Amino acid sequence: DAPTIIDEENLEKGIPFSDYEERPEVQKWLKYFRGRGIGQISKFLNRGKRYENLIKTLLAKHELPKFFFYLAMIESGFNLNAHSRASAVGIWQFIAPTAKRYGLRINRYVDERKDPIRATVAAANYLQDLNNVFDSWPLAMAAYNAGESRIMNAIMRHGTRDYWELGAKRAIPRETRGYVPKFIAALLIAEDPGKYGVDLEKQLKPWPAVVSAYVPSPVRL
Repeated sequence: DAPTIIDEENLEKGIPFSDYEERPEVQKWLKYFRGRGIGQISKFLNRGKRYENLIKTLLAKHELPKFFFYLAMIESGFNLNAHSRASAVGIWQFIAPTAKRYGLRINRYVDERKDPIRATVAAANYLQDLNNVFDSWPLAMAAYNAGESRIMNAIMRHGTRDYWELGAKRAIPRETRGYVPKFIAALLIAEDPGKYGVDLEKQLKPWPAVVSAYVPSPVRL
């Protein structure tokens, strides 16, 4: 088959996150990451360097903007073994029903939510589906965090499809009200730390490309 040609530049258009920089919700997180949160964002970015090339390549392949790489940072800090109080697992913090809906295996032998390749493919497909439903990346991310039904109910109840307006009306959970601004702040700083006066610690060199390997039987590691 002929290789798929991805228009990467076009993928990044239509999501004016820099336009949201002056919003007080985003400024709050910019202040945090430039202050007492600098150690946290540096740690996460260093850990994420191992997976950056892999995740961004998979996102582009599935026609998703590469900067959603930083959504994984907000979700898990790029910790493959991360567990949440809501029983979400892995780098993309899937709960079991959503993971299984997107083809990830969870059984006594394997939990593919911890697989950076398969979980990233599942997350890309899920985010695309959410954006198709809400026609808004901020709402798609909010639904990724809080669940589709909760965001849809908020839209129907308050008569607006504007993420920021829903947040101002406290129509969505507190965590979700901070989720998108936190992502935007992390994205802005990570992409241009000098602009924000952030001196990130020396980052690890990118790892070589990671690929799946088939083995004939279970292997004890």
